[in-house]
Amino acid sequence: MKPIQLYSLNTPNGQKASIALEELGLAYDYHRVDIGAGDQFKPEFLAINPNNKIPAIVDPEGPDGKALNVFESGAILLHLAEKTGKLLSSDPRQRSEAIQWLFFQVGGVGPMFGQLGHFFKYAKDKCDHPYPVERYVGEAKRLLGVLDKQLEGKDYLVGDDYSIADIATFPWVNCIEEFYGAAEVVELDNFKNVQAWRERCNARPAVARSRALYA
Repeated sequence: MKPIQLYSLNTPNGQKASIALEELGLAYDYHRVDIGAGDQFKPEFLAINPNNKIPAIVDPEGPDGKALNVFESGAILLHLAEKTGKLLSSDPRQRSEAIQWLFFQVGGVGPMFGQLGHFFKYAKDKCDHPYPVERYVGEAKRLLGVLDKQLEGKDYLVGDDYSIADIATFPWVNCIEEFYGAAEVVELDNFKNVQAWRERCNARPAVARSRALYA
């Protein structure tokens, strides 16, 4: 099997793709896309992802046997799960639930946590109005509460098995602490189920291998 080409960087969305590749044991080559230097606007990258965002992959052996470009981190997770038959249950109900939680991350957790990081850390010198931080702290806490309730009595978000729903979401929870330094302001430790789940996910060997990729 020819290696998948991964175009990524050490961000929550970038980590999603590399964690999945490591979990699935798929061969891949890593290409660092330095978004600070503008690599995402180069023609060769835009040919893979016209939306100039990471991550993106090129699967040399797509569903029809031909090379396939895949962008959007959620789409990458779905593609890899369907390609291998792993990390997404074949049971119709659990499959549907996993996809729902995947979309919950893509449509809610990622955008809202990202805005929290922007206003709490990166734009604090440009915007001193308290409303944006209050708005996104509140929304982050609401979303963490939804996750905490879903994880009550469970090891993972859907059923008993780790899935692409978990891979999509826990790097963004990590991000609150590791990238934004906002764990205290969102009272992350109050979400006991989330913290236990996050620790469980972070302990997986594939996650350690993914972290080493970006070291």
